[in-house]
Amino acid sequence: MRQSPNVHAGMPANFKRNEVLQLKTQDMEKGMKLDRVMELFFRAMKGESLSARLLAFEYNVSTRSITRDINSLKIFLAEHADLLGYPELEYSSTDHCYTLKMEHFLSNKELLAVTKVLIGSRAFNNQDLLCLIDKLKRNTTAADRSRLEQLIRKEMYHYDEIGSDCQSVIDNLWKLTDCIEKRRIITISYYKMNRDAVKRKLIPVSVMFSEYYFYLIGYLCETETPDTPIYFRVDRITEITVHRDTCQLSAGQNFDEGLLRRKSQFMWPGPSRRIRFAFTGPSVQAILDRIPTARIVDKQEGKSIIEAEVSGAGIKMFLLSQGSWVKVLAPEEFVREIQDEIQKMQSLYSREQ
Repeated sequence: MRQSPNVHAGMPANFKRNEVLQLKTQDMEKGMKLDRVMELFFRAMKGESLSARLLAFEYNVSTRSITRDINSLKIFLAEHADLLGYPELEYSSTDHCYTLKMEHFLSNKELLAVTKVLIGSRAFNNQDLLCLIDKLKRNTTAADRSRLEQLIRKEMYHYDEIGSDCQSVIDNLWKLTDCIEKRRIITISYYKMNRDAVKRKLIPVSVMFSEYYFYLIGYLCETETPDTPIYFRVDRITEITVHRDTCQLSAGQNFDEGLLRRKSQFMWPGPSRRIRFAFTGPSVQAILDRIPTARIVDKQEGKSIIEAEVSGAGIKMFLLSQGSWVKVLAPEEFVREIQDEIQKMQSLYSREQ
C-alpha cells in the first residue's frame, strides 16, 4: 500500500520547532483575546465606558485590536440578547466611548426614585441601607452612580434609622417570608409596646410595610379568638423558632393583605365599619389618597361629606390628627369614641392643671 508523502520529510528540525512555536503563539494570542473580550464585558457591566484608545494603551495592543474585541463583544451580546436582557453597546461621538445599555439597568431617574423611597422609609439601619443602595447603584452607569451619590449625600449624612431590637430587619423578613411560604408554625420572642418581653406561638400569614415599620401578621395558636389576626412589628422580634409541624388555615383565617392595606390606618387592629365624616380642610384629595376606600358622597358650601370602609383603630388616630377640619358624623358609637378622646385631650390642657 502506497503511503502518503510526509510534507515535513527532509525539512530541517528547526523549521518544525518554529512551526510548533508559531502555533502555540497563535493559541496564546487567541486565549489572550478571549480573556480581554470577557474582561471588557465585565467592565462594561459595571458601568465603565470603553475607550478604544485608552484600552489599547492599557493592554499594550493596537486600537485596531481593541476595535476587533469590541466587535466580538457586540456579536456575543447579540447572540445572547434574550439571556442578558437585550443589551447594546452604544457609541458616543462626544467622548468616543462605548457604553453598555441594558433593559434591566436602572435609569438615573428610576434609581433616584427608588433610593429616595428607601431613605424616606427609615425602615433599615445605616449598614443595611448603605448595602442596598450600593447594590442598586451597580445596576446603572458609572456617571449616573456619581451623580446619585451627590444627590443623596446630605440625606444620607442626616439619616436617622428607626430604633430596632433585632439584629437585622432584612434577615427577619426573609426568614418569616420563608415560613409563610412553607406554612410553618413559629414561636417568636417579642417586645411589646410597654417593653415587656413575651413569646408567641403563631401561624404567620403575611408581612406588610406601613408607616416606617414592617409588620408580621399571624394567627395565635393558643387563643380563644383563633380567627383574629394579630400584628407584630418585625423590628421588635428578637428570635424566631421554626417548628417542624405545618399548618392549614381555617375558613375564618382567610387573610387578605390587599384589603387590609386599603382599609387600615397605622396598622392598628380593631373592628371593620363604615364611617361618615365632614371635611373642611384645604385638600380633600389628600384625604382620599390617605384612605383608599374613601369617596365623596356630598358636597356642601366649603365642606365635603366622605364615606369610607375602614378597619382598625388607626382611623381614629388619623382623623383626630386633622384637627378642626374633620367632624365625624356616623356611626354613633364612633362619634362617641371621638368625643371621648377629645375630652381626654382637653383635660390635659384644663386650667386646673
